[in-house]
Amino acid sequence: MQKAFLYIFLIILFLAGCTGNYTPRPYGYFRIELPEPHYRSVDTLQLPYSFEQSDAAKIIARSAEGEKYWIDLVYPELNASIHCSYKAIRGNLFELSEDARKYVYKHTVKADGIGETVFENPEKNVYGILYDLKGNTASSLQFVLTDSTKHFFRAALYIDNVPNKDSIAPVIEYLRKDVVQIMETFEWKR
Repeated sequence: MQKAFLYIFLIILFLAGCTGNYTPRPYGYFRIELPEPHYRSVDTLQLPYSFEQSDAAKIIARSAEGEKYWIDLVYPELNASIHCSYKAIRGNLFELSEDARKYVYKHTVKADGIGETVFENPEKNVYGILYDLKGNTASSLQFVLTDSTKHFFRAALYIDNVPNKDSIAPVIEYLRKDVVQIMETFEWKR
């Protein structure tokens, strides 16, 4: 008798448990507090270029063999950095441009798409391309700037987290504004 009662109870419990609709819940992400950007000119260093940077970023000189004008803009609060490199053009503009383009398009394995925005500032003799890499890529933004005769500047944004386009999207959008500010205020000094 007890076994029959237990079976009937389990069947009723099973049938009653199946009546509700299950709704899957999306993953939640931490809220990121983004500081209000304030920009200042980066012109105190002995660099052949200048631009305006956010107060949220710190400049750290980066040394590479034979390269003395490379810097990183580090955002400690956002766990991000923009790696900036500079090369003098010595009849090799095509090679420098191709290397930068190939470096961007190496991300096609993980990228959902790559957008290119042409940038021109004839008054300051600054021309370039901003690359927006969509998806779970190692670098979400990259850009190149040149005057086509003497200077070539390349930069890439890296976030020191596992790439997840949904969770880092607000940070990338925030830093994209900083990248645009850098491009719009960029000047060659020599």
